[in-house]
Formats: sequence, C-alpha cells, structure tokens
Amino acid sequence: MSSPVSRRVVLGTAAAVAAGAAAAATGTPAAAQTAATQAAGLHGKGPKPTIVLVHGAFADAAGWSDVIKRLTGDGYTVFAPANPLRGVASDAAYIASFLATITGPIVLVGHSYGGFVITNAATGNPNVKALVYIAAFAPAAGEDVGHLTAQFDGSLLDPATSIDFRKWDGGYDGYVKKDVFRTIFAGDLPRSTTDVLWATQRPGDASTLQSPSGAPAWTTIPSFFLVAKEDNLIPPALQRFMAKRAGSYTVEVKASHVAMISQPRAAADLIKKAAR
Repeated sequence: MSSPVSRRVVLGTAAAVAAGAAAAATGTPAAAQTAATQAAGLHGKGPKPTIVLVHGAFADAAGWSDVIKRLTGDGYTVFAPANPLRGVASDAAYIASFLATITGPIVLVGHSYGGFVITNAATGNPNVKALVYIAAFAPAAGEDVGHLTAQFDGSLLDPATSIDFRKWDGGYDGYVKKDVFRTIFAGDLPRSTTDVLWATQRPGDASTLQSPSGAPAWTTIPSFFLVAKEDNLIPPALQRFMAKRAGSYTVEVKASHVAMISQPRAAADLIKKAAR
C-alpha cells in the first residue's frame, strides 16, 4: 500500500494471553491438550467446546485476560491466538489454520476488527458451533471496515486526525493517537489503565481498512452479539444493525469499545451461553 487511508473508519482493539500456556510449557500439542481437558469436563451433554478469542487492532490479546479467568474457572479450554492484523484474508487464513489444530466443538469469539476475522475464519469448519461478537464487526460479503462504519454516525475514530501512520517495508501501520485513545477506545477505564493500553497497542496495517469480507459464516452458524452502548469506535446503532441482520442473540451493556475489559462478566456470560 503506497499511502495511508484518509477516510473515516474503524478498527478494533484489545489484546493477547493464550490460555494454552500450560500446553506449550509441557510440549503437549494443542489438539491433544484440548481433547484431554474436554474429556475431563463434561456436563452430561458431551464435551465442552473450546473457546477461541480473537482480538482486534490497536492492542493484543491481553484484553481478554479477565474473560479468560472466568471461562477457565468454569472448566473451559481457552485460546487467545495473536491476530496478525495484516488484512482480512490473511488474518482469517491464519486463524482458520489455528482452528484446524483443535479437536471437537469450538466457540469462536471476536472483538472489534476481530469480528471481520472470525466471520471469515469459521467458513468451512464444521467444528465451529457458534460465533460471538463482542462490540465487533459482523460484515456481509464485500463489506470493508470503512464503508460499513460510514453507514452510521457515532464513530470518533477518523484516520485523518486520530491515527498516526508509521511506514514499514510492506505499507503503513496505524496507531491511535494518545490524546484521543481513552475517549475513543476505553472511556470507562482508569486513565492509568488506558495509558498502558495505548503504549502497548499493536497496529493494524492500513490495508485492513479497505479489505473486503468474504461470504459470512454467520449465515450458517448461530451467532451471539454483545452491544456496547457507549462505544465511540463502532457506533452502537451499527452494532444493533449487524446483530439484527445476522439474527444474533443479543445483549446490551453500558460499556465502551473494550467491553470485554470493562464488563468481563457480561462478555464471559454471553460466551458461556453460546457454548451451551
């Protein structure tokens, strides 16, 4: 990509902590560890699904930390793989390859731009039993971040004024500016916390703003949606529109864009509902 994008768009957030650390430490393959954990945690209805959490842009998977604690405390195997943030097609292919290593049913969860990724990564994988969107995009075929967001008023993220673009050999990476980060991203968190989130944000390549989505998996897989009513990045009206279009089971919470951080119980409860 030769230059930054300068139209109003939205990318996602949040964060990196793979709950399969025990498997990595023991050298146990992910699929074997998943199968073993599932076999030990039955509800009399078959194995519990594995939960896979996909973060968006401007952070890593650590934003899922409190959600992970709640899910693993209830006996779920949880993974939060790194989302490359290089473009919809390549990011979805990467997550799809990770899903292919997991044995048994899967609940696939995305936050913000991670919703684009799960919408495409789940396609063709019969193990994915539910999609969960946490203040996320749920695109239809051909939609991209920029055009989808522009359909509704309310996003405060304008790439022309809110993002610092830093050139690298493959294009431009975008970072949310510090003076607007808390307002746009996480207004319901303490400033000391948002300062850390800003400093540790992982950039999305500018091409992600224009990458079109493929055929959406939500047309064939049940979906669940958590609407963040105080989201200044993805307008709540857009979230409601996408949830209704997908036929999603929907709950709303008073939360900023990082609802999985400020409202981890609500996020975890919705994920557990999808897993039942």
